Order: sequence, then structure tokens, then C-alpha cells
Amino acid sequence: MEVSLAARKQACAPSSFPNVSTPFGGVRQTTTPISDPRGYEGKSFCGMTMRMRSSRLEASCFQANVNDKPVKVINPILPPHSADPWMIFHGGFYYYSETRRQRHIYIRRSRTIAGIGQDPGVCVWSAPDRGNNCDNVWAPELHLIDGRWFIYYAADDGDNNNHRMWVLEATGSDPRGKYRCRGPLDTNGWAIDGTVMTLETGQRFFVWSGWAGKQNGQQNIYIAPMKDPANISAERVLIASPDQPWERVAMPICEGPQVLRRNGDIFIVYSASGSWTPDYCLGLLHNKTKDVLNPAAWSKHGPVFKKTADVWGVGHCSFVKSLCQSEDWMVYHSKSSRTPGWTDRDVHAKRFTWASDGFPDFGTPSPRVSRLMPPSHKPPKTASLKK
Repeated sequence: MEVSLAARKQACAPSSFPNVSTPFGGVRQTTTPISDPRGYEGKSFCGMTMRMRSSRLEASCFQANVNDKPVKVINPILPPHSADPWMIFHGGFYYYSETRRQRHIYIRRSRTIAGIGQDPGVCVWSAPDRGNNCDNVWAPELHLIDGRWFIYYAADDGDNNNHRMWVLEATGSDPRGKYRCRGPLDTNGWAIDGTVMTLETGQRFFVWSGWAGKQNGQQNIYIAPMKDPANISAERVLIASPDQPWERVAMPICEGPQVLRRNGDIFIVYSASGSWTPDYCLGLLHNKTKDVLNPAAWSKHGPVFKKTADVWGVGHCSFVKSLCQSEDWMVYHSKSSRTPGWTDRDVHAKRFTWASDGFPDFGTPSPRVSRLMPPSHKPPKTASLKK
């Protein structure tokens, strides 16, 4: 069911919000008293449906105390353990693509960001029993391109040296329907974490993490123009390599590129350092021009999102709007242990804002359990992330 623009505006109107905490640590305020929350029953506020439970007003997977006392907010948004999140919003629903047992791609659907973990998901594709894409299916991304659904994923034949990017195309109009494999993309070597960048002109580019040659030991960020959703049309261009100390913990790595565009600025937010370490973090590439194939047009900043004393190994993000399309949210994974490894990662989400210089301000990772004080009437401080 499509959500009308009027409904979205109403959902995000300042007078529509009760004085409650959002599901991932933010706070909404209103002058409307919340001593009698009955008027909010069944209403949605930026994609969060309110329900009355005794004397509490609940929104999705969190609770908000009606007496303005500190409350607990619970992350992660998916059952443990999971990683490499990709979420998009379409037609009034959030869609989340993931791999299970490294051979199957599932898509979850929810009316809210917080409720995505309540949907068990639908398996839309399974790797073949043998072949070049039969194993190690990683980080699938669901994209709607020219009215057709595509899934980009990394896979190999059981040998990591043979990891390549592959693309699936839906056989119908349902993003949770069946898909057929269109084959690998020609990335000129080892490749993972591919995503699509679309410019205002309609030009499309493929961005991914790859090796410079045939040997493991360093991962870079590459970009290439696309002929169509299943084909790259020119040689790859190197736009970022791990040359900073915060990109080289355990191994020099730049991976998981994601695209943000705003007011003429193009950002690629990527993950850096070993994904199995507590020092996994996010870096940022900025391009003020539309010459995205010119390495000199990209400037590097970071880290822009990193570990704290309570949260470690934050990275591999994706970005999505709130239901009312006025708020920006980041979905990412983090480790639940300081011990190196991949089996303890969980998916979190938080709202982010924009600094006065036009750069995204991701703040700091929210703890798994946060005590939130009553909302402040002072405007939040915003700092630039430019380094």
C-alpha cells in the first residue's frame, strides 16, 4: 500500500509527535501533553506505530515512559547475529536484504525500521550446488533500477581468491519474488561489496572493494561506469586506498562503499581496517564535482564513525529515510565483543544529521542499552566531520 505524501507530512508534523524517545536513541518533543496518550493509539510517527500497553506508550521494539523518566532503548534491530546490512524504502515498506548460511539470499519487509527483525524474511535465491558463485555469498544489495529489481552480491566457488560481484534480476515486479542470475560483473579481478551510484544526470556507476592484483593483502575502492544494470562499460578506476593509520589496523582495507548525495555533494562512506577487529570504522570520500571517474576529485576524511568504550567494530552501513522522508537513518553492524572475529556482529540503526558545512554528522554509536534522559529544550550542537 502506497503511503501518500500528505500522510507522510502529517506523520512528521511537529505537533504530531508525543514526548517520547525514538527507537534508536533520538528524542522527539511536542507541546502536546502526554499524560493521556490515548490519542496516539495506532498512529504512526516517522514509521513507528504507537500502541497502548497499560500506562506505557510503545513504538515498535522500544518503550517510552510517559512520566518523562529515563528509559531503555534496545539495539540491535535484528536477532543476533547478523552483519553487512542493506535497507531501502519503497512503496511504504522497508526492505532488508541479507545472506544466510552464506548460500541463500533473504529479503525482509516491515512498515518500520525497528520492526524489520520481526519479519522472518523470504528466500528469493539460493546459490547453485556447484559453479563460480556456489559459496560465500556476501552482502547482497537490493536495488530498483528503471522499474526493475536487481540484487548485487559477492560470491565465489569456495575459494576466496575467486570472489567476484554477481547480479540477479527479478523475474517480476515483486522484490520478494523469484530472481534469475544475470552473471558476474567484469571488475577485472577480486571484488566484494559492490553498490550502484546514480547521478542526477541518470549516469550509473558501479563502486566496489577489490584487490590491485591477484594477491590478498590490501583492499581498495574502485569505480567504473555501467552500460546497463548487469554490465560495466569501461576499465575500473582507483579512487581510494588504505593509506591512513585508521584504515590499516590488522590489514589495510577499504570496503563496503555506500553512496550519499545531497545538495550537489557526492559522498562515499566506506568501512576501514579489519572487519574482524574492534577498530573497524567508517571513512568518507567527498566529491563536489560530477567527475566521479577522476581520482583527484575525491577527498578523504575520517574516521567519521568509530568505536567507543561500549561499542566496537562499527561499519558496513547503508542509509535510509524515515517513513515521512524527512529524517536520515544509518543502519550498520557492530561487534558485541572486543575479541577479534566475525561471529559476534549485530545490526544497529541510528538517526544522523548534517553539519553546517554540508557533511553528514553520524555522531557516536549508540550503546546496546542506553538510558535516555527527558528531552532537552536546547538545540543540539553540530560539529563538522571535515578532517
